[in-house]
Amino acid sequence: MDTTSFDKTKTEIDGPMHASLRHDSAHKHVTGSAEYIDDIPEPAGLVHGALGLADRAHAEIVSMDLSEVEATPGVLWVMVGKDVPGENDVSSGGRHDEPLLAETKVEFHGQPIFAVFAETRDIARKAARKAKITYKDLPHFTDIDTAIENGGALVIDPMTLKRGDAKLEMDVSPRRLTGTMRIGGQEHFYLESHIAMAVPGEDDEVTLWSSTQHPSEIQHIVSHILQVPSNAVTVQVRRMGGGFGGKETQGNQFAALCAIAAKRLNRAVKIRPDRDEDMTATGKRHDFRVDYELGFDDEGRIHAVDATYAARCGFSSDLSGPVTDRALFHADSSYFYPHVHLTSRPLKTHTVSNTAFRGFGGPQGMLGAERFIEEIAYAVGKDPLDIRKLNFYGETGSGRTATPYHQEVEDNIIARIVEELETSSDYRARRDAIIEFNKTSPIIRKGIALTPVKFGISFTMTAFNQAGALVHIYNDGSIHLNHGGTEMGQGLYTKVAQVVADAFQVDIGRVKITATTTGKVPNTSATAASSGSDLNGMAAYDAARQIRERLVKFAAENWNVPEEEVVFLPNRVRIGLEEIAFNDFIKKAYFARVQLSAAGFYKTPKIHWDRAAGRGTPFYYFAYGAACSEVSIDTLTGEYLMERTDILHDVGKSLNPAIDIGQIEGAFVQGMGWLTTEELWWDGKGRLRTHAPSTYKIPLASDRPKSFNVRLAEWAENAEPTIGRSKAVGEPPFMLAISVLEALSMAVASVADYKVCPRLDAPATPERVLMAVERLKKV
Repeated sequence: MDTTSFDKTKTEIDGPMHASLRHDSAHKHVTGSAEYIDDIPEPAGLVHGALGLADRAHAEIVSMDLSEVEATPGVLWVMVGKDVPGENDVSSGGRHDEPLLAETKVEFHGQPIFAVFAETRDIARKAARKAKITYKDLPHFTDIDTAIENGGALVIDPMTLKRGDAKLEMDVSPRRLTGTMRIGGQEHFYLESHIAMAVPGEDDEVTLWSSTQHPSEIQHIVSHILQVPSNAVTVQVRRMGGGFGGKETQGNQFAALCAIAAKRLNRAVKIRPDRDEDMTATGKRHDFRVDYELGFDDEGRIHAVDATYAARCGFSSDLSGPVTDRALFHADSSYFYPHVHLTSRPLKTHTVSNTAFRGFGGPQGMLGAERFIEEIAYAVGKDPLDIRKLNFYGETGSGRTATPYHQEVEDNIIARIVEELETSSDYRARRDAIIEFNKTSPIIRKGIALTPVKFGISFTMTAFNQAGALVHIYNDGSIHLNHGGTEMGQGLYTKVAQVVADAFQVDIGRVKITATTTGKVPNTSATAASSGSDLNGMAAYDAARQIRERLVKFAAENWNVPEEEVVFLPNRVRIGLEEIAFNDFIKKAYFARVQLSAAGFYKTPKIHWDRAAGRGTPFYYFAYGAACSEVSIDTLTGEYLMERTDILHDVGKSLNPAIDIGQIEGAFVQGMGWLTTEELWWDGKGRLRTHAPSTYKIPLASDRPKSFNVRLAEWAENAEPTIGRSKAVGEPPFMLAISVLEALSMAVASVADYKVCPRLDAPATPERVLMAVERLKKV
């Protein structure tokens, strides 16, 4: 599809592509007028739901007495698993391993067993606590180590990627080492918790408002649960108060419960868990254990890598298969492994099923790779940046472009990105100064690190790489836009509106952005995998192109000019030597019975993947970036400060530089939280104890680097014909925060004069930093 018409910057209209326009809801966010589901005026007779959660990690349900729950004044219905009209299952991948409500056995502490529906939310929540459930406890294991010790059951088949002969090359490598890295999970901590509201319609119909990144999956799950066709279920999403992957599949249970109760009671039903319940009952980022063996030479060049990536997946599969797959896809980070053998190990545990989170396994895989580089750097006594540069993928024809999954890296710009940032951040001089500082500072130690990012863009499930859009032009010249992408604060709606405004050369204010609904655009993919703008922007462009072609043909025939003499100009159309206002032109087209509506469609080309063979082209292109971070640590307490971060990031030809820079800043800070302050902890009874803001520490504004410099690689342009030659920006910047962990590691390493790799695991909490310092003092 030709998108070259989008490749020029225009300044004559308010809202072309590539312009720094504000988020369409920014003023509403600031003033509090942005409407979320809990702000919608409540329908008359609204019923409120609450969950009854298990208080065992793994147990058989011997008996369940809900009589006191049902007898509570104001309670209308108490639902249990056998009340589900269809199959009691809300699993995402169709594996039928995730019951909506547990019936005979619970497999994690906090698993929903029943639901209470009452006249008020307070009544429902208080009544849910009156249940009397008798359990027969079973052995439970909640972490990776105990899961392996208890047989290592898997939630889905593992995947292996290999190229060359890693074992043979390892045996003949000049040097080799082994190690283990532990990588913690992460809570999404979206500002708006999960919420759903269902309104019953006539016959088998039901309409749902759901805080979800995947309206079509909610539609599918609810139709499956109610045993009705998908055309009876309509799901609407105007905006979410954050998602980050936590609302890709985890909204299924809340929507399904609301829908069942709405049809049963013939009243509108809403469920909104509080923060503790949300954190307890919904999945998180997978934590990993990476066991690795490396073969390399005295220069630090990698010869062979053999690594296993074990993940805590929880009690069901959810999205653990593709998450652990993507970890392997990014286990190379930006580095060429001549011989490689990588295996995933998606382990079953008695914890809530982990799910999608920004980066979708990529951050864990990439973090492991940076540990490999760090290990080698300390082993050969060199700056880790020099080892990174030595092992980068090469240019086409270098013989160093094949990934472990046999895709060729054809668009490699990582060397230029890193070199430019190395210069602009003054990395070398600052590192030398830090080494000198550490020699004379007994308590405060500093560290600096520059790390790269190479992130593959596309869903690894090929079928998800499609999108639809619907564009109408009304006879007054106003434009209505709808597409399958969802808005969770990332600015997707604004970007796609810019695409449509640009196609017709009109002000963006003329384009009405409407809520995502399954009733307008069917069979949509989740807004995930950084693909929202790529897919929906191209689908919207396709719809606009169809209408524009009809308008050009109409003008050429009615003004008797060649089609090439019909030109869309800012808010007007030139036809031959005549110019006509866009509004007037559209009115004439309407009276001439020109169709002013079109459904657009797009599917990502060139991609294919064979999971069993571990070969293919799963990614359409790669996004690149680099970050240089400097930290200070207190060796007496383990506390640390973020002194400075410089970022240079590749978004191709940015659709909206202001929004993209915001995404990079936010992703970096969220990644920094994952690697430093955010720690999930389960006690001996399998209870999540970090389930509220009081016990789970996300970064504050004050935690950001004191000096925070973010630039786009303005020279970059996507080699593939994406919308406006742009690149995805949602997930890739998250991994820029790896520079923080590496900088902390250097500061710790100074205690032992940089002779030993600190092997600092994530999250590097102050306690973990302090323990690493004490360990290295003994070296």
